[in-house]
Amino acid sequence: MISTGLFATIAIEHGMLVVSVLLLLGVLASRAADRVGVPALLLFLVIGMIVGSDGPIGIEFDDAPLAAAIGTVALTLILFSGGLDTDWKSVRPVLPHALGLSTLGVALTAVVVGLATHLLAGFTLLEGMLLGAIISSTDAAAVFSVLRSKGVNLKGQLRPLLELESGSNDPMAVFLTVTLLQFITLPSVSIGYLVLGFLVQMPLGAAMGYFSGRFGVFLVNRIGLGYEGLYAVLIFSIAILTYGLAYVLGGNGFLAVYIAGIVIGNRPLIRRRTLLLFHEGMAWLMQIAMFLTLGLLVFPSRLVSIVGVGLLIAVVLMFVARPFAVFICLLPTKLNLREIAFVSWVGLRGSVPIVLATYPKLAGIQRADEIFNIVFFVVLLSVLAQGATVPIIARWLGVDAPPPVRRTYPLQFNPVEGLRSELKELTIPIDSIWAGQTVIDLNLPSGLLILMIARDQEFVQPKGSTRLEAGDTLLILAEPETFHHAKKKAEEKVSESNL
Repeated sequence: MISTGLFATIAIEHGMLVVSVLLLLGVLASRAADRVGVPALLLFLVIGMIVGSDGPIGIEFDDAPLAAAIGTVALTLILFSGGLDTDWKSVRPVLPHALGLSTLGVALTAVVVGLATHLLAGFTLLEGMLLGAIISSTDAAAVFSVLRSKGVNLKGQLRPLLELESGSNDPMAVFLTVTLLQFITLPSVSIGYLVLGFLVQMPLGAAMGYFSGRFGVFLVNRIGLGYEGLYAVLIFSIAILTYGLAYVLGGNGFLAVYIAGIVIGNRPLIRRRTLLLFHEGMAWLMQIAMFLTLGLLVFPSRLVSIVGVGLLIAVVLMFVARPFAVFICLLPTKLNLREIAFVSWVGLRGSVPIVLATYPKLAGIQRADEIFNIVFFVVLLSVLAQGATVPIIARWLGVDAPPPVRRTYPLQFNPVEGLRSELKELTIPIDSIWAGQTVIDLNLPSGLLILMIARDQEFVQPKGSTRLEAGDTLLILAEPETFHHAKKKAEEKVSESNL
């Protein structure tokens, strides 16, 4: 049996071997997860459990502080990467709904689960509320890995709503968990402290994230580094700095890094493709490292004693607490009951609840081990039950849509300082006045360049004599205003042009 602390008693070379094998297994597990249609995080956890203390390999690991530290760093970078990938234009229309779910929805979920845990499982009220707060947030990676692997696309604004909710509800869960731990360990803390903490941490974290994001964009676009790889290091440091500054100043660090990522990802940025690819890879590395560590931390043999309580809490969470919170938050919106029902079911739990479940261990509360095991069991059950049925429920409720066509063009575009032009796609409608015309006949505005035409499964290099067809997708380089003007022209119908 290998004994570690984690690597205190083995040579560094052996430690590197163990880590590299675990990472390799994690990467291979992500491929297997796509094939079978389950979130990769589930297989990462299983690998950690197999190689852990109760598994056949027997790596002994029971270091909650180290697991919490790894989880904090990993979540910081995962949330930052999620912000970078968030398209502000698509999520802005659903911003009020998502904010309601990520604040009031999280609080309502925590309260319902907390009351059920107190009344049905024999926990004190504060212990029940703590457990409810820990499992109150959802996991975007789990949801979208299932949708992607099964080829499920969603109608209307469901996808941006789920994306923004899942990315923004973690800070609220962290805030509630830390505050309730203070109530348990420091009985003199008042309810006013909770309200004041919320009014300070959230706005301060949001402000820190916005200004850090703007500073990051300014720095990247103006610093003029001699090596392209250093831009990725620069943005990486901005993410870590944002979390650290927000925490030191009393703000919510997780909210700060998520907003910083959104700001940076939605501003004109040189080396954009390089930076996005780097942070996508970093987010995957952090997910693998975090889930493997959390899998190592759990002792499967200890889960047997909490199966009954775990099942009870999971049922309350999936069929009572989450639907109640979602319906309260979304009933005033224009979403129909089918869409609301789908959002209520897509409440997969993931990394954040397990990381937060280490906090009671750090605080040394009496039932910390039991809470950790219950949370771990609920997360596993949520991923298995809800994750496996998300595509089926989407089709049953009629909220799925044909998957969009995603093309990979044989060229890359890296914005540079001083260039406002962006690379965009424009698909010619079937009744467009552009259909049947040659490129030279379009009288395109100055500053707009058609780089390539995607037609069926082929690419056409455009010339002045190239005749456009309905359904063609044009890859266009232009400034936003120029592109918008051209898009309006392309969407004019033939009948309209004859009026």
